[in-house]
Amino acid sequence: MEKSQKMRLQQQLEFILELDKLKGIERRSYLLDTSRLENSAEHSWHLTVATLVLAEYAESSLDVLRVMKMTLFHDIVEIDAGDTFLYDEQGNAEKAEREQEAAERLFGLLPPDQGKEYRSLWNEFEERTSLEARWARGLDRLLPLMFNYFTQGKTWREHGVNRDQVIRQNSIIADASSPLWRFAKSLIDDAVKRGYLSDGKSGEIR
Repeated sequence: MEKSQKMRLQQQLEFILELDKLKGIERRSYLLDTSRLENSAEHSWHLTVATLVLAEYAESSLDVLRVMKMTLFHDIVEIDAGDTFLYDEQGNAEKAEREQEAAERLFGLLPPDQGKEYRSLWNEFEERTSLEARWARGLDRLLPLMFNYFTQGKTWREHGVNRDQVIRQNSIIADASSPLWRFAKSLIDDAVKRGYLSDGKSGEIR
């Protein structure tokens, strides 16, 4: 193996090993049995599978492989930046800067060609500049919403989240898929009826 090839392989393996840390990043969504919180690696896997299964509901034909790359890489910045709760206004105000710094370091571990490609996909996801990115971002919001509904609003109730906040933060699902947004709104409305989600003002985000 040539020296340049050995160096490339070393960089790739270092990146792969670094990704193991994503398994230790806790999110705010519970598993459906509510035994524990899911981690970011589990979420990324679940989101990628959901892309394959639900792609037929996109507004137009998707480049599914491109979406899968986005969903697999979209949260790796949490290794450095941590998971920011969707309804934490203060945390989200500082999120972009933290995540940009993390992206610089993590994608910088790869050989330059791969680092550039995957960083570009991450940027595309964050900025929603393509059909694929809008789909990935919308589905990224749908899964936690579903988990909240099917755990009887456990995270919503713990953090005093209300219906208006959920609608506001999840409306980007409509950019990905009209049918999935109708489904999401039906879950939100039913969650209010069942008492899983407050229809009044929210409490303090914790």
